[in-house]
Amino acid sequence: MKETMMSVNRKIESNTQRDKPSKPRLMSLDALRGFDMFWIIGGEGIFAALFALTGWAGWRVAEAQTQHSQWHGFTFYDLIFPLFIFLSGVALGLSPKRIDLLAFRERIPLYRYALTRLLLLIALGVLYNHGWGTGIPVDPEQIRFSSVLARIGFAWFFAAMVVWHTSLRVQILITISMFIFYILLQCFVGFPGGQAGVFTADGSLNTYIDSILRPGMAYQHRALDPEGVLSTFPAVINALCGVFVGQYIVKPHPKGDWAKVSIMMLCALLMWSGGWLLDFIIPVNKDLWSSSFVLVTLGWSLLFFSVFYAIIDVLKWQKWSYVFVIIGVNSIIVYLGTSILDWSYITQSLLGGVIRSAPASSQLMISVIGLVTVQWLVLWWMYRRKIFIRV
Repeated sequence: MKETMMSVNRKIESNTQRDKPSKPRLMSLDALRGFDMFWIIGGEGIFAALFALTGWAGWRVAEAQTQHSQWHGFTFYDLIFPLFIFLSGVALGLSPKRIDLLAFRERIPLYRYALTRLLLLIALGVLYNHGWGTGIPVDPEQIRFSSVLARIGFAWFFAAMVVWHTSLRVQILITISMFIFYILLQCFVGFPGGQAGVFTADGSLNTYIDSILRPGMAYQHRALDPEGVLSTFPAVINALCGVFVGQYIVKPHPKGDWAKVSIMMLCALLMWSGGWLLDFIIPVNKDLWSSSFVLVTLGWSLLFFSVFYAIIDVLKWQKWSYVFVIIGVNSIIVYLGTSILDWSYITQSLLGGVIRSAPASSQLMISVIGLVTVQWLVLWWMYRRKIFIRV
């Protein structure tokens, strides 16, 4: 498959007469992806540990940011998922290819790759949902097909189809149209047994669409699945905006890289502000993936990317980011590992004696550091042996 895709890419470059040297992989991209995953592999426990160690109430405020919003609102933890989707779009945008210029038979390998990737992410999502050893029910209606990995798969798949078949101008028009269309859907489209403009878990349009189109069961048997059918639609916008950033980064700017950073930060501020202004009409809500949530998460995603890009790829201060790069290059394995392996048990087996012998106030901190370190060392071992498992 790899050789086939390389052959197709060479044909694309020849047909479009754009033989350019391949772009180096952005270290900031892997580092930010690793920073994103750090909070999933145990980093979220650091603030509770700091509170136990110091007793300072401010750590309780920080700890609240490592929990998902109950419904409307936004916390730092709500950003982890959309940031990952955004970064998958950035990676796609770093080397965009138009395959619609090829004969259909020459496109088939890429179509096959995209579809295989989507189906594999859906399957891995099912594995993640059921965890280790619980088994997958025979009855399809007792399987939760919706998942974080499935949404990542769908967002990347549709973004790739747009990038592979349209110009940048058309891509931007499609993104804006999708954004407006989702606003109109949520605000003005009624449905049987409900009314337009309702943003509750039981009475929203998303819940109704899920009840009709979503296969299998919902998360915790709720009426609305947080990775449901309709809310997957706006997640594509996060991926496409990541594509635009990737395309912007690889093109030289007449005023240099710092001009790029400044423009990205300004755009981040505008999107973040626009999202909170829209919140007065359409609440910022992760489960609904509301249009205001799209803007707020895009603002934060672009801000984080701008900072990491400026420090790592512009200033070349890279040594510190090695810790996160180790996590970022095997991010899918990192995520799956949180479900299929009991890292807390492994950590206690290895470090239990050390943890119990420490003062009570520092035991939680040692546990958190140990939990993250054990996983990081496994990823470091894979990195040293160039074992990169990507989907």
